[in-house]
Amino acid sequence: MIRIAHISDTHVTGESAYKGYAYDLIVNEINRGDFDFVIHTGDVTNNGLREEYERASYELRKIRKPLVVVPGNHDVRNVGYALFERFIGPLNGVFEFEGGVVVWVDSTIPDLSDGRVGGHKFRWLKEKLEEYSDRRFKIVAAHHHLIPLPDTGRERNVLYNAGDVLDLLLRHGVTLYTCGHKHVPNVYRVEDLVVDNAGCASCRKTRRGDVNSYNVITLHDDGRVEVEVRRVTREVERREHRPVRPKLFVPRGKRLLRVVQVSESNVSDRAYFRRKVLENAIRTINERLNPDLVVHCGDVVDMGIERYYERAVEFYEKIRAEKLIVPGHNDITYLGHDLFTEYFGEPEVKEIGDFTFIPVVSAQYETPIGVVGRIGQRGLEKALLENSERFTVVVMHHNIVPIPRSRELGFLEDAGDVLRVLTRAGANLVLTGHGGNAFGVKVEKTPIINAGSISWELHRNPFGNSFNVIDVYRDMVVAFEVQATWGSGRLVGIWKTKGPFTPFRSSP
Repeated sequence: MIRIAHISDTHVTGESAYKGYAYDLIVNEINRGDFDFVIHTGDVTNNGLREEYERASYELRKIRKPLVVVPGNHDVRNVGYALFERFIGPLNGVFEFEGGVVVWVDSTIPDLSDGRVGGHKFRWLKEKLEEYSDRRFKIVAAHHHLIPLPDTGRERNVLYNAGDVLDLLLRHGVTLYTCGHKHVPNVYRVEDLVVDNAGCASCRKTRRGDVNSYNVITLHDDGRVEVEVRRVTREVERREHRPVRPKLFVPRGKRLLRVVQVSESNVSDRAYFRRKVLENAIRTINERLNPDLVVHCGDVVDMGIERYYERAVEFYEKIRAEKLIVPGHNDITYLGHDLFTEYFGEPEVKEIGDFTFIPVVSAQYETPIGVVGRIGQRGLEKALLENSERFTVVVMHHNIVPIPRSRELGFLEDAGDVLRVLTRAGANLVLTGHGGNAFGVKVEKTPIINAGSISWELHRNPFGNSFNVIDVYRDMVVAFEVQATWGSGRLVGIWKTKGPFTPFRSSP
């Protein structure tokens, strides 16, 4: 068993923002505890100034345990990254412990709050994960958060290439990702990866009236990962995650539901719109797939003008299955807000057998950034709780987990709060469609599947234009991506889910 103390965001400074008594209280607890080592995930200082680094160096020496320290965005202000190396240590590195390894990586961008693990640092991280692939426990530590966090206001400062980093960690079987940055303690499980955010240890800038805290991570011999959030008020929150075993799933019984998920058709008269690809995809859906429902996750048209909507209706009227369409940000540009309703109607809750589909409109005027809003979040939570005995599917345009090969500009402003609603209220499946690439992960108990572009040339998917086919069984969800031109397919993911359900149809 390995025990780790995880602190972050001390913000050491001579100003009143620094709470030295809280830092000393936490350090004393750590020194008295049976910890194997300590990880500090950045913002050691407040402004990256020399006098702050001199004091921070003194404060860090109070910790009488092996210590890994990661630079944060505040540390690299005023060319502070040079001082970090002088007073604290290397910006990137490796710490080995019995049965495991910590790879820490500098995610900062000088003088910006945003983060990135790009270029040579991304390749270096990949090389280190391959080098230590035989270790039982693999930990990656950085400053910036990887998954949107609740109670942080507007979602920002996530890693620009968070989707690529998340995909890399999942592919290499990383056990734990530790970070700080937003002064909010939080723990999520993404597939078998535990994402551990620490709150701030000694800064006055806490959120929602919270207090200073640190996390205690326990890596058990049987593979369990336990995280405790310990506040200076002696409150303790515990989360435990067990690895999924076995990894091979076999569906039980007949298929209960088939959904075809499409996005970003962007119907227009521009050269980027691939009319024949969309026609071929619709023919495949009608003749080969026989879905119970076709879900369009937004950007039906390229611009919200009448000519494009008329063409889009001609295409989608050809689909014989029932349809649920939510607007994307392109759909409500210009007159699109009114035209979407005129041509496709208001998205409404749809029930099919034991399944309830809940549409969420996240698109906003003239911007790719989306928002659900506090009222929308309460409505979503109410709908999920009212349908808690049914299989609930939430349909929206904007992605709420980072997508590979895409810079995270399309995040929801309130992605962290929306993700908390979805996971706590127990959504069984979430379908999104922003980012131009197909991707699927399970956060806590909720599979979240993003669709690539079905017929727009400007996408980010090496597989080409595509759509998803999602089959639901009594105890699992299986998602495939189908290439829109050739019809070839590949697996997006298989996830265990709750059951049982009463079949509403007989499926092969």
